[in-house]
Amino acid sequence: MNNNYCIIMAGGVGSRFWPMSRTSQPKQFIDILGVGETLIQQTFKRFEKICPTENIFIVTNEIYRELVKSQIPSIQDEQIICEPARRNTAPCIAYANYKINHINPDANIVVAPSDHIILNEDNFVEVINSALQAANNNDWLFTLGIMPSRPDTGYGYIQFEENDIYNIDHRIKKVKTFTEKPELVMAESFIQSGDFLWNAGIFVWSLKSIMKAFTKYLPEIDDIFKEGIKYYYTKQEPSFIKSAYTMCKNISIDYGVMEKASNVYVLSSEFGWSDLGTWGSLYETRLKDQNGNTIIGKNVMEYDTKNCIINMPKDKLVVVQGLEDYIVVEDNNILLICKKTEEQQIRQFVNDVVSEKGERYV
Repeated sequence: MNNNYCIIMAGGVGSRFWPMSRTSQPKQFIDILGVGETLIQQTFKRFEKICPTENIFIVTNEIYRELVKSQIPSIQDEQIICEPARRNTAPCIAYANYKINHINPDANIVVAPSDHIILNEDNFVEVINSALQAANNNDWLFTLGIMPSRPDTGYGYIQFEENDIYNIDHRIKKVKTFTEKPELVMAESFIQSGDFLWNAGIFVWSLKSIMKAFTKYLPEIDDIFKEGIKYYYTKQEPSFIKSAYTMCKNISIDYGVMEKASNVYVLSSEFGWSDLGTWGSLYETRLKDQNGNTIIGKNVMEYDTKNCIINMPKDKLVVVQGLEDYIVVEDNNILLICKKTEEQQIRQFVNDVVSEKGERYV
């Protein structure tokens, strides 16, 4: 267990959860489920079941350092890896790899976002431990796959090969193809074929395997962070990293490594997962009333309203009449009313607000 490490990615803004998620306090730092813990607090506790607390690293934007420290008091300063700019997942993973390599070159690592919902944590821990064991014994790069329950067009899909290659865990399959967010007809065909899984965006590998993959598939990014070996855990690290990020291209680990490598495997999983990327995905995970509404807020009155997600400040009296399939959210003097089927426009709304009303609203 001492060789198990976790990298929690927590640098995003979560603009699709506007107006609740803002630049100053993104969704991972909010109790968006109304359970008394923020998403990042839940994620951190989940991984304490898999590796020692001191082996959990959080990669975030430097503007969120104090938020991380206030929400996770047990974390040490050296466990918070601060990025000066957003460059997608490949650079943040490369940076964390070199930090962990400085401590333990024999590390086995799970990489996960800070804002996922996991309803069955016991199953999750079992799946991660199985993947960590396989990664320790093989030069394999893992992604977790979720058994799809519907032809969702908002998720990426993984096609796997049918043959068993790992007798210890028959859920492990070799990856055949990746497909990003397909059209509905294609998603339906994926479900019918039976050899596709949702891509959970959670990765497991040995440090040696992922660093070798960076050398082969993203050498330009690997070279940038390799130059910092003499600076990590010194006072010179922040200035080096600030310079390094100006040279990093914006690229995901999926596109940069996983879709190119030949040693990629998927572990088929079921643990009540949602990536909680949108208000619609939050609606799917929450209990509904007899009219199909999910309501967060103690003083919401509904009339002739169906299949809506309504999120209001706890003491605000709100009366809603005649809505169906809508998102209704108020936070910090901003009210959003949007069709659930049109929620992909929320990012555009945010861009328009910035251009017309200024950044104080985002």
